[in-house]
Amino acid sequence: MASVRYVAIGDSFTEGVGDDLPDGHVRGWADLVAQGWADAAGEPIEYANLAIRGKLVWPIVDEQLEPALALRPTHLSFNGGGNDMLRPRTSVAHVVAAFERVLRRCDEEGVQLIVLSGANPTAQLPLRGVIQRRGDLLSHAVEKRLASRADVVQAYNWFDAELATPPFWSEDRLHMNSRGHHRVAARVLSALGLEPPPEWWSLPPLPAAGARGAAYYREHVGPWVRRRLTGTSSGDGRTPKFGEWTEFVPAAR
Repeated sequence: MASVRYVAIGDSFTEGVGDDLPDGHVRGWADLVAQGWADAAGEPIEYANLAIRGKLVWPIVDEQLEPALALRPTHLSFNGGGNDMLRPRTSVAHVVAAFERVLRRCDEEGVQLIVLSGANPTAQLPLRGVIQRRGDLLSHAVEKRLASRADVVQAYNWFDAELATPPFWSEDRLHMNSRGHHRVAARVLSALGLEPPPEWWSLPPLPAAGARGAAYYREHVGPWVRRRLTGTSSGDGRTPKFGEWTEFVPAAR
């Protein structure tokens, strides 16, 4: 059995949406952390990722936390609340309570918790002011709650001004692109006391892409609104991409 068994739970941020591979699958920061961890440690690690896009914070906790803990991990990463922040009525206390549940259960099971705040997409989004205020409140509340917990690995991204700029975001403006996911992975590895590849902090900019003006609203905002009106989710029917342990081995040098 590997000495590190790392499981990730969350929504599209943790699933890796926006970091699209040529075969149509998504990668994302958590996959990159798993590989970077194995490389830095010089030994294989076991990795699982139960995150599903579109999930609100409490469905993440209710549906993913106990299955993740049942895998008997050594480390568990958690992020959530981004989708809650996009809803008309959102209670920051409601979201923070989900973090409290995850913290308590990890303490009970002896699992080291890795907590992330999401990156800030608001510079290029409609209703940016509302989402910015909610994100600020949530990030400050989580950081305050964990300020005395040096045993919790903390990788905060919301206030990273560079990461908030358009070159780190995909064409839907809501999910990070590969460049953004690499930067988050670098921050997580650093928080773990590992040395990430230095280029991960700021890979070369990707070619500009994506619809603008009315086309952007038609291609990206419209489908999101329709899902809200019909009570559906982009994650409906999806299963975890790494629902069981998968071995990541150090890359050949």
